[in-house]
Amino acid sequence: MAPTRSFFFILLFLSAKTIQSTPTSFPGASAYRSSSKQIKNPKENIPYKTRFFPQLLDHFTFQPKSSTIFYQKYLINDQYWRHGSPIFVYTGNEGNIEWFASNTGFMLDIAPKFNALLVFIEHRFYGESLPFGKESYKSADTLGYLSSQQALADYAVLIRSLKQNLSSEASPVVVFGGSYGGMLAAWFRLKYPHIAIGALASSAPILQFDDITPWSSFYDAVSQDFKDASLNCYKVIKESWAELEAVAAQKEGLAELSRTFRTCKDLHSVYSARDWLWSAFVYTAMVNYPTEANFMMPLPAYPVQEMCKIIDGYPPGATTLSKVFGAANLYYNYSRTEKCFNIEHGTDAHGLHGWDWQVCSEMVMPMTCSNESMFPPSAYDYKGFEDQCMKSYGVKPRPHWITTEYGGNRIEQVLKRSGGNIIFSNGMQDPWSRGSVLKNISSSIIALVTEKGAHHVDFRSATKDDPDWLVEQRRREVEIIQGWIEQYNTDLKQA
Repeated sequence: MAPTRSFFFILLFLSAKTIQSTPTSFPGASAYRSSSKQIKNPKENIPYKTRFFPQLLDHFTFQPKSSTIFYQKYLINDQYWRHGSPIFVYTGNEGNIEWFASNTGFMLDIAPKFNALLVFIEHRFYGESLPFGKESYKSADTLGYLSSQQALADYAVLIRSLKQNLSSEASPVVVFGGSYGGMLAAWFRLKYPHIAIGALASSAPILQFDDITPWSSFYDAVSQDFKDASLNCYKVIKESWAELEAVAAQKEGLAELSRTFRTCKDLHSVYSARDWLWSAFVYTAMVNYPTEANFMMPLPAYPVQEMCKIIDGYPPGATTLSKVFGAANLYYNYSRTEKCFNIEHGTDAHGLHGWDWQVCSEMVMPMTCSNESMFPPSAYDYKGFEDQCMKSYGVKPRPHWITTEYGGNRIEQVLKRSGGNIIFSNGMQDPWSRGSVLKNISSSIIALVTEKGAHHVDFRSATKDDPDWLVEQRRREVEIIQGWIEQYNTDLKQA
């Protein structure tokens, strides 16, 4: 997840200054627009079979239309599975399911140890799981069936059917998810404890709602990542927004910005350049992984530090905008294949369109920028946000629905008595960590927190270059999951 623009993201900018101000989202569409052709098709190299499940349109009403069937994609790997062994299910997030499967090597790494069946289920309204085909995003009449509740019910129905078809109804199920998928995994365990014996929720900001988490925490955390790398780097970025506005206000200012940012076509709005920079800094902080990676974009190890080296390495007299462009170029063009950037005319490489609707309906996560942030200070303008949603979809957001449906307030007291078998894993380099569970709630609701970890870094495939803290984090996760399964099998024998 990441602050968004059009997107998950969809960056519904919620600020006092203008509705185009402060993004709210997870890794989103805008991040890929300028360099989508760099992203390899994950379908080519993931070891999963593709299947489709006949899914109900609406699980919660009995109107005639609710029984309409759509085909939901899921991926399966039975290479290591033995009948009766565990089933590990990834609760798909906002995008093509292949994208998440190709970036969740951890499940494949541990499957042999558990003889586990691996299943990745695509979220309704994303990828190829479109209930109304090309008309799925047409209006609120179709998008009204896109919600986290419907998605969780999809997963429950599919898992039960799969176990029946495999004649393995006693197989224990553990759900996994990262980012929004991590939120779904945690909520699935709470809502469907009879189906999943446990959940590993990585980088899952289930407390990013209402006023549970300070609204400025996300952007304060991004800023701290850059400040820790280089105080000068942080200051240059902080100063760049004013210079961007100043240049844009000049005669032929947008033309000058088009040249500075090497755009393929002339810019029509300064906000396009601002959002392009903003996304680069935010997503780089999120994926500040200790090894090379290609989740959001191809990036080197510790890309925040590499960005700051670029900024700090400019000679005296270099403009602030040239410095921040050089840093953003690392994010958008690390592979050095881009001759120009489609800042205003990009594509959605991962099928994230539906997140805009989710932001405007239930996923209302207030965000602001404090004076300590390296981004321009902004307040939370709910009225402006609501107006934009009404304009786009004709619906009003329900800002308190998530905490009504799943909880969040006084979570320690509530889950201590009513929940169990959930791991919340977080790295403090990830700005989403501030909205997650960072302390143990009970002996079976565990928070695994690392200082240097980034956005669901624990879900990435193990490599020989992984630092010791990451190796230990994964070891603990495996140990805890092993304990859940052993306890389940013991209980099953005694039943």
